Amino acid sequence: MGRATLAASLTFALSCLTLGARAVEPRDQAASRTVELAHFLFTPASLSVPAGARVRWLNRDGEPHTIVSSEGLFRSGALDEGDSFEYTFSKPGSYRYVCSIHPQMVGTIVVTAP
Repeated sequence: MGRATLAASLTFALSCLTLGARAVEPRDQAASRTVELAHFLFTPASLSVPAGARVRWLNRDGEPHTIVSSEGLFRSGALDEGDSFEYTFSKPGSYRYVCSIHPQMVGTIVVTAP
């Protein structure tokens, strides 16, 4: 194998590894972007994510819940047990939300610059 062919092969292999690393998000990072609804609480009650992150709310309660942004940015329908709702946060800031069925349930997403 010539030097040019070897260099091209190595460059291709390294680019495949780099693309693969970007395409797969670590499990713990993906899990940290999920808010669970259980026992009439949002867990965690406050979650910090970078701009561009998608947050998923997952209802683990036997009761329906909603996710409603205090700023009017997003609103889910009623989520039954096992249902989820997702929203992508594009701009840094602090975003409060509530369950409109159970207003004592409140949470905050803090979005940081990427």
